[in-house]
Amino acid sequence: MAITAQMVKELREKTGAGMMDCKKALTETAGDMEKAIDYLREKGIAKAAKKADRIAAEGTTFIEVSGNEAVILEVNSETDFVAKNEGFQVLTKELASHLLAHKPATAEEALDQKMDNGSTVQEFINSAIAKIGEKLTLRRFTVATKTDADSFGSYLHMGGRIGVLAVLEGTTDESVAKDVAMHIAAVNPKYVTRDEVSQEEVEREREVLTQQALNEGKPENIVAKMVEGRLGKYFEDVCLLDQTFVKNPDLKVRQFVQSNGATVKSFVRYEVGEGIEKRQDNFAEEVMNQVKK
Repeated sequence: MAITAQMVKELREKTGAGMMDCKKALTETAGDMEKAIDYLREKGIAKAAKKADRIAAEGTTFIEVSGNEAVILEVNSETDFVAKNEGFQVLTKELASHLLAHKPATAEEALDQKMDNGSTVQEFINSAIAKIGEKLTLRRFTVATKTDADSFGSYLHMGGRIGVLAVLEGTTDESVAKDVAMHIAAVNPKYVTRDEVSQEEVEREREVLTQQALNEGKPENIVAKMVEGRLGKYFEDVCLLDQTFVKNPDLKVRQFVQSNGATVKSFVRYEVGEGIEKRQDNFAEEVMNQVKK
């Protein structure tokens, strides 16, 4: 039978094996999903298959800098305990080195790339899963570049629970860049400048603020002026350069950066597990369900 991309995707999700391995397994087993899983297990490729449906929302962020290139990545595990495991930390560093050297476009593309030891990235992760005993995933990464006249600001908070990689142009003073990265870790801006906020988002916020003011009973003739003032506060919340600098409340981040002859080109902030729906175990309900049986 014809092997479809959807079948390959499903097998990959179930086993964690690479795309080409999944396609071969399905071809060898005439598209039988269960037999394909067994085939991969027999080949030692799907040792982690039984862990594929678990939730990996813990883990760490990590940053590796090499000259004018740097990478920030998030690798997930099931428990915070494993995130502190030496084997997990070695895995993370090896993945960082690979990503920096080969620069895949996406995490999916990275998983199929060959590492220096001859295995694919996914096989390398599967090997670590077999040793550590938890589901592990390369969730995301970003590669950043700079020139000799610029600097990277890298900062890991709480041992990697939050990671920030910023690029500052016009200064080689890494301490300035790190101070900006620390601020980003603490305050969590979404954008560098107001120019990055889409007009759609601004208009949506303006509508909400307008309705709030009207609901407060403010006269319509002063609502527009009030809304523009409140929009300024909104930009302070989401735009890095408009924020009060955490290390010196007398300055905005823009003023701190400019006083050092620099500009913020970009930043990436990862917080471990953000956006992943974590399993909520209700033990009382579980016990009651057992009693009723």
